[in-house]
Amino acid sequence: MRLANKVAVITGAGSGLGRVSSRLFAQEGAKVVITDVSEERANETLKQVLSDGNEAIAVKADVTVESEVEAAVQAAVDTYGRLDVMFANAGIPAKDFGLTPFEDISEAEWDETHDVVLKGVFFAVKHAVRAMKNNPGGPEGGSIICTSSAASLVGYPGFPQYGSAKAGINGLVRICAAWEIGRYGIRINAIAPTHGMSANFILPADAPVLEKSHEEMAGEWIPEHSPIPLKISRPPRILDSAYPALFLASDELLYMSGVTIPTTDGGTLAQVAIPFGANWRENLNDNARKGNFNG
Repeated sequence: MRLANKVAVITGAGSGLGRVSSRLFAQEGAKVVITDVSEERANETLKQVLSDGNEAIAVKADVTVESEVEAAVQAAVDTYGRLDVMFANAGIPAKDFGLTPFEDISEAEWDETHDVVLKGVFFAVKHAVRAMKNNPGGPEGGSIICTSSAASLVGYPGFPQYGSAKAGINGLVRICAAWEIGRYGIRINAIAPTHGMSANFILPADAPVLEKSHEEMAGEWIPEHSPIPLKISRPPRILDSAYPALFLASDELLYMSGVTIPTTDGGTLAQVAIPFGANWRENLNDNARKGNFNG
């Protein structure tokens, strides 16, 4: 098992990627500390992990409150004696899911997104490093994974506060890897999901946890109708980002640090914005024969 005898803290583990990753990490041998701002959701994830026959505890933690993040990390140390993996995953979308024009975003809305998405990751990384440095045998091999987003790499309409906060995660990862924590033998990376995001991401915080991606909830999957360049016979799932997070947590990537990986882009981020269309070769040749070189 990839995480045998390792202890992992996962923030935002009450739903979506955090819940799926909690179960996956535990199945791979980790003892998981499940944290979420919703105690009810955290406990539901805990029930699932325990019903799988694996080991975990649940801790209510608001990632915008440093003392609560610190307490969650301490719970890992008090319960299991060490911390090997921090998955700083908690996040929220922009208020009104991007419907507010940039010039109308309030300071409070901007701060709310940055507090959860960026400052929450800062707290998680900070206290993970402190705990890992005190591990029996030392901190070498500690792994920190942060959930960034494709919105940190390309522009998403309506999400300036979210995209800027996620881009801040990428910068934090690079700086910490290069100058701050690599000296301890601790590595830090980020994943940037594009597709396969949890359907709960756009739902209210008290909505039922669906445990499926947007694409899985949309009905019949027809690859030819998908905008994703990579044509696969099934839709992208939340697990498609959980598995790369697992890989980063494992010792198999002992020398990878400071990297942000687009986990589920399927070639989307490789596309140019010019609308060539599916028959671009035929159209290009036809236009050339006609002497039309303007498209």
